[in-house]
Amino acid sequence: MPITEKDTVKTVDKAFVQFSKNTVDLDPIAVASARSSRNWLVSQIESFPDTVEGFPSIYLEENDVQMGSFSRRTKLRPLNDIDFMIVFSGQGCTYNPTWNHIDVSIDVPATATTLYNLRDDAGQLSSIKLINKVVKSLSNVPQYDKADIRRNQEAVTLKLKSYTWNFDIVPAFITAADASGKTYYLIPDGKGKWKKTDPRIDSARSTTINQKHDGKVLRLIRLIKYWNQRPTMPTISSYLLENIALNYFDTLWSLGSPQSALNGFFVHLQNAIFLSCNDPKNLQGDLNTLQWDTMLKVSAAASRASGNAEAAIMAVEQGDHKAAISQWTSIFGDKFPSYGQEVI
Repeated sequence: MPITEKDTVKTVDKAFVQFSKNTVDLDPIAVASARSSRNWLVSQIESFPDTVEGFPSIYLEENDVQMGSFSRRTKLRPLNDIDFMIVFSGQGCTYNPTWNHIDVSIDVPATATTLYNLRDDAGQLSSIKLINKVVKSLSNVPQYDKADIRRNQEAVTLKLKSYTWNFDIVPAFITAADASGKTYYLIPDGKGKWKKTDPRIDSARSTTINQKHDGKVLRLIRLIKYWNQRPTMPTISSYLLENIALNYFDTLWSLGSPQSALNGFFVHLQNAIFLSCNDPKNLQGDLNTLQWDTMLKVSAAASRASGNAEAAIMAVEQGDHKAAISQWTSIFGDKFPSYGQEVI
């Protein structure tokens, strides 16, 4: 049998494949395990109305709504949290809409016994009491007896010793369609009342823009998020950065190479970080609430990254992949594969 040559990183493309696979993207085995664990957790919660006294009924037709970067496939390694909603049945409740979609109150009829028992001093449904009901109920599951289960603002956080990730479980109600035919989810606001959200819009938007560019956008977003976590600049909101990136990639007819797409984004970000970035759900207003000093630092970091990216692209055009990889290492740090490194 002939001896084969050891496979090593000799091109920028191979370096990026290795970087995404081994450093940036989630481990597929961990993802499969997390999804299986989440499904079992959901099944346990769905049994609570029958097994836990006073636990409100769940709206099974809409339950287990995925939310957050894990569901949008923009989460980075390591997998540290998984967000999802548990949607409860409204049982005749009504809500009082507000102009800013927060500080929403829910009125509970006396016929909705399990929810009626979770009212606050004003006689309205307390999101804190509902969260605490979920916390207490989860604590009675034998498999979770040694888990860390607590209320964390708008969610129930469940941390198992056997996994590296947390589950953030968000109680929710789905609204009836409004005058324009739209429905929303009401979730805790962290203060006892409720607020509107709709992760379906975020999910559909990221999927549409990703498909527009042949499934290449989400990988780029993960790389951009990794870059922003480096200590060379302030780390900004993951959701804000993701939406700035989606806005930019949506304007392009073609991405070109991944390297040129990243460079284009870095050039764009130098100015975009100073501009408004509206919530695509039209619920939160301007997502960009950064301080001026933070904007300046992020813009400067994007300028440096663009300079390195342009030098890397030019080096590839001249056939010097070693120099190009060195430039990308300046952008992404020492975990970016070095020239000649063995392929894993």
